[in-house]
This record gives sequence, C-alpha cells and structure tokens, in this order.
Amino acid sequence: MASLREAAMVSKAWPFEEARALLKRVEAGPAKDHVLFETGYGPSGLPHIGTFGEVLRTTMIRRAFEVISDIPTRLVVFSDDLDGMRKVPENVPNPEMLREHLQQPLTTVPDPFGEYESFGHHNNAMLRRFLDTFGFEYEFVSATEFYRSGQFDDTLRMAAERYDAIMAIMLKSLREERQQTYSCFLPIHPETGRVLYVPLKEVNATDGTVTFDDGTGRDWTLPVTGGHVKLQWKPDFGARWAALGVDFEMYGKDHSTNTPIYDGICEVLGGRAPNHMVYELFLDEEGGKISKSKGNGLTIDEWLAYAATESLSYFMYQKPKTAKRMHWDVIPRNVDEYHQSVRGFPTQTPEQQLNNAVWHIHGGQPPASDMVVPFAMLLNLASVAGAEEKETLWKYLRRYAPEASPETHPGLDAAAGHAVRYFQNHVKPTRQFRAPSEAERAAMEDLARRLRSHEGSHDPEELQTIVYAVGNEHGFQPLRDWFKGLYEVLLGATEGPRFGGFIALYGVDETIRLIEERLAA
Repeated sequence: MASLREAAMVSKAWPFEEARALLKRVEAGPAKDHVLFETGYGPSGLPHIGTFGEVLRTTMIRRAFEVISDIPTRLVVFSDDLDGMRKVPENVPNPEMLREHLQQPLTTVPDPFGEYESFGHHNNAMLRRFLDTFGFEYEFVSATEFYRSGQFDDTLRMAAERYDAIMAIMLKSLREERQQTYSCFLPIHPETGRVLYVPLKEVNATDGTVTFDDGTGRDWTLPVTGGHVKLQWKPDFGARWAALGVDFEMYGKDHSTNTPIYDGICEVLGGRAPNHMVYELFLDEEGGKISKSKGNGLTIDEWLAYAATESLSYFMYQKPKTAKRMHWDVIPRNVDEYHQSVRGFPTQTPEQQLNNAVWHIHGGQPPASDMVVPFAMLLNLASVAGAEEKETLWKYLRRYAPEASPETHPGLDAAAGHAVRYFQNHVKPTRQFRAPSEAERAAMEDLARRLRSHEGSHDPEELQTIVYAVGNEHGFQPLRDWFKGLYEVLLGATEGPRFGGFIALYGVDETIRLIEERLAA
C-alpha cells in the first residue's frame, strides 16, 4: 500500500497539484528555512466570504504541502489598511461622517460602528474573528504597522533607487493620460493625513525622499520610509512579495492580468516572484461580482446562521477555478453533500481519501457525521410542521431515530436549529403551494390509500417503493414529474428529499393527513 506521501505525490486533488508545483519551485532554490504563504485583504469594507475563501484555500494548499515536504511553513494574512478610503461603503452606519474622511488611511478613519479606534481596525478585527472561528493558523500583518515600524524601509529605499525600472513596468499598463501623472509612490499629507494621488517633482534615490506639490502650490519633501508614503496597490503587491519573501499567493481572476506587473516589480526589488493560483470570482444572486462596498452576496455570519462551518469550507473546496453563485439556496445542498462525503470517507482507499473534500477541510481526520437525516429533509419537516423552534423537529426525530438526542447528536441538534431558522427566514416568506393536476390528484389519493392500508415496516426504502409504484402505475413520464408534483403540491417547494424517507420521518398518518389537507385546499 502506498504511503500517504506517495499517494499525495500523484493525487489529482487541486491542493496537492498546487503543493507539488510549489515544492518544485522551492527545490529549485535558493534554500530557505521555511515556505511563506500569503493572503491579502483590502479592509475598505467589511470582510466578505471571498476573503475567507482565500485564506481557507491557501490553508488547504499549505496542509497539502506539509504532507509532501518537511520544510516548515508560515501563513501571513496581510491587511492593506494604510490605503486611503476612496469611497464610502454602502453597508455601514454613519456614511456622512465617513465622507469627511475620504482619502485618509483606513487606520485613521473613525470607526462608524463606534467600537474600535478606526474603521481599518474594526474591519481587521472582523476578519480575524472570522478566521479564528475556523481555527486557522496564521500571522496577521497590518500594512500601517509594516510601513510605520520600519519593516518595509529597506524595500522602500530600493524602490526609490530603482524607481525608473518600476515606472517602466507600470507605465506600459496605463493609458496615456494616466501616464502623465502616475507615480508608484503616494505621499501622505503631513497636515491633512490624506493619501495623495499627485505627480512627483522629484524622487531622490540618494536621500530616499520624494518631493511633490500638494495641489495648493506648496511643495513638500518626505522620506519614503517610516510610513510617510505608501506604494500604489499594484507596486505594493510585488514589493510585499519581495520584502517578506513570499513563496505562494492566490488571488481572484480580476487580478490575473496584473500578474506580470506583480512579478516584475517583485524581481526589480530583489525578490523572486512566488507561485500563484488564480481562482474564479464568487457571484451574487443576479450573477454580479460580490463587492465589499456594496455588501451583496452572503456574508460569513449569514452563512453560519444557517449551517455549520464545515459546509462553507466544503463549498469553498469545490472547483475553485469555476465561478460560483453564492445565494441562500446553495447552503442546504452543501450541508448535505459535506455529510455524504464524511460518511463515505472511512470506506475509501487512501488515494480516494486524498481526493475527498473532507480530507482537506479537516487535515486528513474528518469527524463522524451524526446527521441521521439530510438537512434538506429537516427543512421540509420544518415547513410542513410550521416549526418555530427546533424542539418541534425533535418530536419527529426521536420517533424516527430513538437512539438520537440533542446530547448524543449535537451536530443534528444544531442542524435542526439551523433548519428552523432557514425555514422561517428564507422559505416561509416566499413559499408557494400549487393546486394538483387531475393526474396528480388521482395519484396522490391513491398514495394516501396505499399508505393507509400499508401493514409492512415504515422503513424509508419500503415507503419509497410505494411512492415509486404509484408514480409508475399512474403513468408519470418521466417519473421525476411525479416527485416534482409531490414537492410543489404538498411541500410548497420546487425540490425535496427522497419522499419515502420524508414519510418515515414525518410519519405515515401525518403524511396521509397532509395529502388530504392539500388536496382539499
């Protein structure tokens, strides 16, 4: 049997593919005592789910790398919080107050929530709370601290010395009009504290200073070190790689055309361009890009209000190079698919386990699932029972699975609470029942009769056989039209669980009454 490392060296799971490519880069030298992974965060708005996904996916590659190599690893989460606030986010309080601080570094803009010393500090804290919820191992680095503490000074002085080479890279990517005023250095005004987008009169490589007109006719000369200036975001990207010695960073497709710029600036500043992975963007309900400033799409808190953390990790693992829509209806499916993957894990070969999402979510040691029924079925149960608290669902769950209780099945208990909340907030307000067709009415009346006369077991598969038989004998072609009718007429839903399992959970007598009530409506 192949060892774990041998299996990982041929696994087709994307984290292992990225890890193997990174190992080749590291082995090609120069020698390092650790491998540095980095993710970046722009705290101009509240952290969104895409930011979390970037850290999660990078962590998955980091874990994969640690399987195939003994070289120590680090993960740095870098917040560009010295960036000037260019617009007021749409999803925060006190927008008028924020407008007074446009172009100021995010770590000097007052916190509109009134909780932290600045808006940047608030958003950094939100990001760290989200990441800590998932147990990530990372080092947090604030750009404000990085610039002002002197950690970036050597790289900034080199940027002044090699200013022309950096500008040559940047100017190729700019329109002619923008070329006339562009500089890779952005001075921070000593009086107003604003980040200035102004042309520079001089970059003095010997003194490590820049001279500029602040727009009022006054000239200023500032050192490039100590946080008196910051780099424009594209040069900052590459300069950070050089200063920190970054070996791997992933970013969204919207950055992909900038890769030659980032790489080139990193190399001009004496660094070695890292490996990168470009992932597709997350889309909102309308197919638009998720934006921090707009607040569209799901937030991490919103997802976790309706499902456990593992389901979100499962969603993030799937096809990172394919654009994915993120809306409420993706949550139930990912909950159930995650638990299916967990249940299948123990019987898989080592090679299959490495290709299973749950290996990457749990570092090779996924827990057992205690979901005795799918989450989708809990949702349907909450719907037909009109549940307002999870104890309503437990009345049915105890009968269906007598060995289960909130104490012995905490995951199921949490899912029951999530299902009730999801039903109340996202199903009930828009739920629509429809009247049955003549063929559906006849078949449902027949189903009720057969259930009433059924004297066999209430095993889900046996009940499913009855449902299948009714659909076949009443001529539904394709048979899925029969199940679609059951869901839309009885449950007010377009999709649903295996109906035999639902009958077993809800109860035969209760299902008969449900059919009679819906047919009489």
